Amino acid sequence: MPASFETSRAAFEDYILLERGQSKNTAGAYRRGMELWRRYCESAALDPMSVTQEALSTFIASLRDEGRASSSIQLIAAGLRSWVRYRVLNGDLPPDTWIPVLPAKTKKLPKILTEGEIQRILAACEGDSYYDCRDQTALMTLANCGVRASELCGLKTGSLNLDDKSMIVFGKGSKERVVPFAEDLKSQFEKYLQKRLEFLNGDTTEKTLFFSSRREPLSRVDLWRIVQKRGKMAGVSEERLFPHVLRHSIATHMLRRGMDMRTLQEFLGHSSIATTEKYLHFDLELRDVYDRSHPRA
Repeated sequence: MPASFETSRAAFEDYILLERGQSKNTAGAYRRGMELWRRYCESAALDPMSVTQEALSTFIASLRDEGRASSSIQLIAAGLRSWVRYRVLNGDLPPDTWIPVLPAKTKKLPKILTEGEIQRILAACEGDSYYDCRDQTALMTLANCGVRASELCGLKTGSLNLDDKSMIVFGKGSKERVVPFAEDLKSQFEKYLQKRLEFLNGDTTEKTLFFSSRREPLSRVDLWRIVQKRGKMAGVSEERLFPHVLRHSIATHMLRRGMDMRTLQEFLGHSSIATTEKYLHFDLELRDVYDRSHPRA
């Protein structure tokens, strides 16, 4: 591996973490994308420090040939674009350097769950064990508060304000926001906190809110498995059993009930209103299914 490439990559990662305030997940995705770029350049006898239009086009084509998702390719290209911009800003490249253009996005409507399906998933968590209560509380939090998987996994006991029925979450770029929740979730949290204390054998020093069976903080993979398990128990199609689908669902439901776009943007923690506006674009099939399924549609 060319030493100059590794040195530049490491400096770029420090830059996006410390100066740009990007999340560790984003930094990790950029790092993996750059490693794919390095390997491709090595196989094609190209200099990885030189991101040309032709080389990037053939690299992206190779990623598509491997069957990578469009969203994954977008993220890899975005990392290379940011790296080139960083090098220009840092004076390592001249100001007129070609800046990579991102591949066109495939527009895709978010998949959602009906309110009835969400209730069936929550009902599938009924039970007396810590894990039943944990799963129901975590899924209710996703379904009611629209938080991201990483935000839920990062919750601490101090994140909750049961008196005000709100929680503090840290989103992308460590941006803090306050998210309200309803009375039923407050009651669920009170029940869960008691179960959690029993699970920890009375240990009040531990601040993590949700734990895995290994008594480690719940990971995004753990959360994905919970959604898959409970969703299948509820008879929901597997293609819609992802933590992010619950976020899409609450956003869609609230928009249909009259929430304005700016409030929804703040609720979801979107930095751009354009990201929130995708919830306005229903196709006819989705609208028809929603109108037939929602009890208050």
